[in-house]
Amino acid sequence: MQIRRPAAWRVGWLTPAVWTFVLACSLALPTFWNSQVAAQQTEPKPATPDPTASTSTPQATTPENAGSTLTKRVQVNVVNVPVTVLGRNGQPVIDLNQNDFQVFEDGKPQAIKYFLRGSRPPLRIGLVMDTSNSARRQFQFQKDAATEFVFNMLQSQKSKNEIFLETFDATSSLVQDFTNDPQILNEKILALKAGGGKAVYDAIYYACREKMLKSGPPSEYRRVLVLISDGLDAQSTHTLTEVISMAHKAETLIYSLGNVAWGYDNPGNKVLKELSEQTGGAALFPRETAPGTDLGTGYLSHGQIGETSQNKGLGASTGIYGALGLEQLADSLEAISRELTDQYSIGYTPTNDKMDGTYRTIHVVALRKGVEIRFKPGYFATVEQ
Repeated sequence: MQIRRPAAWRVGWLTPAVWTFVLACSLALPTFWNSQVAAQQTEPKPATPDPTASTSTPQATTPENAGSTLTKRVQVNVVNVPVTVLGRNGQPVIDLNQNDFQVFEDGKPQAIKYFLRGSRPPLRIGLVMDTSNSARRQFQFQKDAATEFVFNMLQSQKSKNEIFLETFDATSSLVQDFTNDPQILNEKILALKAGGGKAVYDAIYYACREKMLKSGPPSEYRRVLVLISDGLDAQSTHTLTEVISMAHKAETLIYSLGNVAWGYDNPGNKVLKELSEQTGGAALFPRETAPGTDLGTGYLSHGQIGETSQNKGLGASTGIYGALGLEQLADSLEAISRELTDQYSIGYTPTNDKMDGTYRTIHVVALRKGVEIRFKPGYFATVEQ
């Protein structure tokens, strides 16, 4: 049988030289393909925006970069200043506008970048309670008042606010980390017991350094400590000056609630005032109000006639001062919650944009007459980590 070859064979164009060329191309093709894939993989990709940046500005297109998809980002720092405005009756003033405020940094006027009223950054609150021996007598009142405060600030697990609970005697204890669950916090508060030494400075220093500095950027969250104490310190390793400096670094407002009853000389009140005034908060002393002097409610009450003790009327046998003490503490904590709820938030971009680590003072002026104003006193010009 005669086998017919393909036409190409018959014309003789697949000569040995051609076969050699075909074989060389087939061997070189994988190498060429791999080099093209590698070139595509190593080609620079466009920069992905960083969602954590405050503001980013694309680089203007120039002849040098017209063919490039890369952009450069410029960080713009915005300082957030929580501001409380109170009227003559001590109630928050909530009808001010941006034009009612002026902001100064290191004495230089600043342009307000944003002004928030009603929709403010959420709160990060540290509730710091004195569990030393000196707090034992009124400790139940403090716990009950604190649970009301927690409920007012959180109200539900959907709250964007969060609170942590810290106690102190000779040492500090973090009882509950940040949470927006009021039930968990209140269970922990009601289970607290008093007894031990007293190191209030260390407690505040720890709260600012370990919790507030790590609670999110101050441009996005308002940082507040609520301290319930008599302000007396006996065992701290840190000084009052160091504590205030750490609060400034953490950009934390401190609200102090003095728990010493009327009629007692307490040098710790001066400490509480300084802590709060230097950090932009407020010091409240709900039990400074003098009690009555009638036979039913005052010092001369319920069998005190003939007694040598002048304070038996404050005992649990009457029940009157127990209710009064709780009401006073609860009202003061409620006043703090109203302030925090009705704060303004003012933001500005500093004219001094150097991140040199220096402390910058802030001063806010309310143009409306007859009001009291409280605000964050300053910040350290450092890059947020």
